[in-house]
Amino acid sequence: MSQALSYLSWLHDHHHEFESLVKEKLGSEAAEAIDWSNPRLVCIAGDFTHHDTVAVEMIGRRIDLVSYRVFDDVLTLQLVASVAGATSPAQGRASNASRASGAASPKSVQQYLDESPKDLQDLYAELDEVLLSHEDVQKETQLHYVAYRRIKNVATVRVQPRNRLLVVNLKLDPDAVELEEGFARDVRGLGCLGIKDGVEVRIRSREDLSRAGDLIRQSVEAG
Repeated sequence: MSQALSYLSWLHDHHHEFESLVKEKLGSEAAEAIDWSNPRLVCIAGDFTHHDTVAVEMIGRRIDLVSYRVFDDVLTLQLVASVAGATSPAQGRASNASRASGAASPKSVQQYLDESPKDLQDLYAELDEVLLSHEDVQKETQLHYVAYRRIKNVATVRVQPRNRLLVVNLKLDPDAVELEEGFARDVRGLGCLGIKDGVEVRIRSREDLSRAGDLIRQSVEAG
């Protein structure tokens, strides 16, 4: 953990270098979408002690402790502890530009949810219950979306009050599932927020949520 925190300290002081690397490898849109408010540390080891799990709670950073086991030619990973951490004001080029221009901060997914009509809030509550009903799935609220994950994200959810819908991105191969126009689409290469290069599902009703159930299950099982 001390090594990971040292790397994080370096990263906070070198936003520009990191963003330049992302721009070189993934393009300008990906670099501009970087959210510096709550970086995630993933520490992987053969085992962790009880003192380690207590320590991550005290540190107050967004940290995952993941243990691994090797059985012959099979590697297994298990999430031992996960702390959401505290979101801090974003730093770096994007936030500096916003302050310089006087632009308002973008709305958070929680603000969008709070502004949503009651039926959309109820629909999100049902979606939330479905996602968390799967074993080991944990929830983390980010700035632009709510992430649901096991070792990695299996679903990300955005709220669109104006369109009265929930946008769910799933970690699925678009070529391996049946896509329906207006309901599920391939988002590979579109640079969307949340899970990229997967399948986007638009949920407007309980019927849509029921239709999405199998896709959600597949994404969770793949994660």
